[in-house]
Amino acid sequence: MTETETYTGAVGASEILEAPRYSCAFAGAYAAAVATYGAVPILHSGAGCGIAQLFGQFYAGGQNAGGPTGGTSTPCSSLVEDHAIFGGEQKLRDLIASSIELMAGDLYVVVTGCVPSLIGDDVEAVAKEFRDRAPIVTVNTAGFKGTSYDGYEAYLLAVIDQLLEDRPTKRGRINVLGVVPYQHLFWKGELATIRETFAKVGVEANVVFTDFDGLERLKELPEAELTVVLSEWNGHRAAARLEERFGVPYVTFPSVPVGPKQTALLLREVATRLGLDEGRVEAVIKAEERSAYRFVEYLGDAYLLVRPHPYFSVIADSGAAIGLLRYLTDEMGYLPDLVQITDNPPEDRREAITGALVSHLATSVRPEVRFETDAWRIRQNQRGRTSLFLLASSLEKPIALEEFGTLPITVAFPSYDRMILDRSYAGFRGGLALMEEIISTYAGPL
Repeated sequence: MTETETYTGAVGASEILEAPRYSCAFAGAYAAAVATYGAVPILHSGAGCGIAQLFGQFYAGGQNAGGPTGGTSTPCSSLVEDHAIFGGEQKLRDLIASSIELMAGDLYVVVTGCVPSLIGDDVEAVAKEFRDRAPIVTVNTAGFKGTSYDGYEAYLLAVIDQLLEDRPTKRGRINVLGVVPYQHLFWKGELATIRETFAKVGVEANVVFTDFDGLERLKELPEAELTVVLSEWNGHRAAARLEERFGVPYVTFPSVPVGPKQTALLLREVATRLGLDEGRVEAVIKAEERSAYRFVEYLGDAYLLVRPHPYFSVIADSGAAIGLLRYLTDEMGYLPDLVQITDNPPEDRREAITGALVSHLATSVRPEVRFETDAWRIRQNQRGRTSLFLLASSLEKPIALEEFGTLPITVAFPSYDRMILDRSYAGFRGGLALMEEIISTYAGPL
């Protein structure tokens, strides 16, 4: 149980939530720093704030370790009561100095928790003392300032405002935002797939988080012709700031594309914006579709004999729910029942998210869409539905069959029951991976 306050106002300041599917803004910025290759996060907070995210973000994000700079390896000022009374600036000053000396990094990211914000530590002034020694950015992410999704945005905004400089635009280069490290379980595989897919049509996609040389990837953000935001709300503030400061326009796609239809739509949209050669783009799409649909033939018997046209429900963040629902509905003929969106999107983006889930589906069946973050309410909403499959988090797996009569597949945060490295459902062939899991887990021998 936790008491939350968000930037969006979607959850009241005093509302108590059972097991929300995200952490605080501090966690989101910390995870984004860890996901940037070569970055060293420096936590200015209590010790528990950092170690809690080893379990609450990294392990929950598909049993992932924190890596060489995350978890127990992360420098932390470990503030205690004395610092709350007398201030923690000197502790932070000593910590930054020792971190630069002892931990090799290309970028140092000072992430502040609740205590420094409450007592008024001038974190930016302390960090400024070291900018002649190493690149440093500060991210003000007191936990009460929002969720981990907000922390992702805060990290990008800090980088844009404190680190980036004007660079000449490079033809054929785009930025990809909206995929939140660890919150999106398949972020590593998704971003790598998106980069490789765009490369086939001659577009260089800067995805930042899965590439080596993370500092250089961040510095290259102003070089793009276009920013592609793969979310109806995550990454929008950062994309707007890039446009404001460096003139890089942005376009929104509802989610990471799953399967041929969505991926083709994304490629055509970007190709139109960039003025790419239409013939080349269509040739790539045709070849990729032919290959993906050829492999779909191999699941035909198990699909038709064992699980034909079942109803299904989704309990997931909007970034995962949209792509998965549209693939299963539009390409596999599954019937959508109930979708519960768990990432607490802003009120002014909920209509667009709902539209992406219910509009222009290849079936007359339309899902019911609810926005819910409280685990108890989610369980109540799911009871009595007609779904055979439930695409959700590991929180639902132990109770899905007994309480809901559904067969669970873990596809959303948190995921404590499966390790996820570079697997994803993104791209032309991503739907094949999803169907492998659904069919092989529950089909049984033919």
